[in-house]
Amino acid sequence: MRAHLGDQLVIESQRTGATRRDGEIVGLHHEDGTPPYDVRWSDTDEVTLVFPGPDAHVRQVEHGRPGTTRGPAQPDTGEAESVSAVAPPTGGPNPGDIGRRVAVERRRRGLSREETARRARISSAYLAYLEEQPAEPTVATLLNLAAALGTTSAALRGAGVDLPPGQGHALLHPQLRDLSPEECRRLLSTHGVGRVAVSTSDGRPAVVPVNYEVVEDTIVFRTAPDSVPAAAVGTEVAFEADHVDEALSQGWSVLAVGPANVVTEPDAVRGLAQHAHTEPWAGGAREMWVSIRPTSLTGRRITPADQ
Repeated sequence: MRAHLGDQLVIESQRTGATRRDGEIVGLHHEDGTPPYDVRWSDTDEVTLVFPGPDAHVRQVEHGRPGTTRGPAQPDTGEAESVSAVAPPTGGPNPGDIGRRVAVERRRRGLSREETARRARISSAYLAYLEEQPAEPTVATLLNLAAALGTTSAALRGAGVDLPPGQGHALLHPQLRDLSPEECRRLLSTHGVGRVAVSTSDGRPAVVPVNYEVVEDTIVFRTAPDSVPAAAVGTEVAFEADHVDEALSQGWSVLAVGPANVVTEPDAVRGLAQHAHTEPWAGGAREMWVSIRPTSLTGRRITPADQ
């Protein structure tokens, strides 16, 4: 089965041949026009993602547009399934990026697909498709997903990725409170991206981001011997990690201060490499592990005053 934008998808009764439902194909997910399609149904004006089954066929419609051609409709053997979706706008973000951001934000908040779909008022089948395939939701669905995940539709689209965080409006009545060492350890969790502050060989201060792990209350990261983060070795350094929630104008930061040393014990190095959650985002050969054992662990959180 192949279709073009503007064609009609018709669902017929296999027993009588009568039309049960039809709608306009308003979105394609594959360049060759194969399913699935985003269809705006004539009876409800709703747009859904459709995997056409044997009871469906494409009715080709000419709109008089220059260069428009139509290929023959072909049978399909899949089962029909319909879930909420929309056609991706031209010039929009790379299809699939939204789904990846949704999946990351959902996992960060500890939500299942079923719970997220329920909150966003979409089917869990479509949420699975969105997270795993190059698809883009409607504006309404995107807004619902953002609300369900406590973020913004712009953040899910990747807007502002080249801008520093925290450009939104401040809370009307903010509350800045100190975090306990236990809260700081929980927020640092097991891994992520943080920043290490060092003094370089020429005596200048530098702050650089690193992918880090937490192993038994010790912060560790991989680097190269001649890199800026390697200047931490043998000195007392500051390490900081944070998170900013642009949608709610709140967030937290944790600061760890302590001595940094190279991990040299072979079994320890091997264990760190085997159990690392991520490769260094900077790439390249980064085989030197640096450990920071905090002697001071402090943090702050900004929330509304009534929380």
